[in-house]
Amino acid sequence: CSTGIPFDGGLRCLCWKILLNYLPLEKALWSSLLKKQRDLYSQFLKEMIIQPGIAKANLGVSREDVTLEDHPLNPNPDSRWNTYFKDNEVLLQIDKDVRRLYPDMAFFQRPTDYPCLLILDPQNEFETLRKRVEQTTLKSQTVARNRSGVTNVSSPLKTTPNALSEYEVLPNGCEAHWEVVERILFIYAKLNPGIAYVQGMNEIVGPLYYTFATDPNSEWKEHAEADTFFCFTNLMAEIRDNFIKSLDDSQCGITYKMEKVYSTLKEKDVELYLKLQEQNIKPQFFAFRWLTLLLSQEFLLPDVIRIWDSLFADDKRFDFLLLVCCAMLTLIRDQLLEGDFTLNMRLLQDYPISDVHLILKKAKELQDSK
Repeated sequence: CSTGIPFDGGLRCLCWKILLNYLPLEKALWSSLLKKQRDLYSQFLKEMIIQPGIAKANLGVSREDVTLEDHPLNPNPDSRWNTYFKDNEVLLQIDKDVRRLYPDMAFFQRPTDYPCLLILDPQNEFETLRKRVEQTTLKSQTVARNRSGVTNVSSPLKTTPNALSEYEVLPNGCEAHWEVVERILFIYAKLNPGIAYVQGMNEIVGPLYYTFATDPNSEWKEHAEADTFFCFTNLMAEIRDNFIKSLDDSQCGITYKMEKVYSTLKEKDVELYLKLQEQNIKPQFFAFRWLTLLLSQEFLLPDVIRIWDSLFADDKRFDFLLLVCCAMLTLIRDQLLEGDFTLNMRLLQDYPISDVHLILKKAKELQDSK
């Protein structure tokens, strides 16, 4: 896998599921495990995407009027409404980020072949997350104060040049791929309140979902959402420390890893290391994004996916990523040695080499030269 997985026949989707410890090595266990996990995910959907007090028609529960004991203004922290509004804050942040996923590709704006029937089933009266976001943003946007302090209730349609109106709205019963990603992140945030949602997680889930949702094997492709969720959860378990601010300076935090990029560079190319030190170019200026987002922002999606083949196959779990970062630095060493601070910052924040095979080959050389 580390030399690149062929896409044919859904091989990459299968390998990633094994490398991310979603599927066991024992092939005979696959179908029962997948069924169990996909059922569990459906359960999460039923429990977490439902507005308080909404009919659960198909679950055999009649509509209940929750406003008797629990109402939107109930200050009790256990109130379902309280949770609902708190969730909305997280949801709005996720929504803003997933709508912008890979804007140069139409894929995430297109409708999925397998919309979530559980949520879109008219009998259920479940509210889609997109609807929930639209209602929340419209409520906050319709009331605007003008300069003299007079409150204007403006027409929401005219005042939302934001993301809501940027894309054509899909007809009822359809959902775009970005909406699926939004649901995955929302459920992850609900199940992991300690970390919830941090900006950048959308960039981690995007390539996973894209890979599974374009699987040539249609019976796997149909379950791309659930499979992505569990693979993302497993991947986050390994890299979540990068997203937790309070761990930044601990041995498992991001600062330690950034310093490690520089200490590795010092071993491999002391001249370049000293030049960056002398210009006071700190690793956090560029390596923070490289490491936290597993290089997903530095290259085009197909290239990111190729890099991830090597990263997921790394048995030392992301040690290879440090070498890839070093390789990226050494491949532009001549420009860096000549450039001044401003020029070098531009090079590092908008990395000039797009040939990832060259970068991976260099990283492998660095690994072998230990």
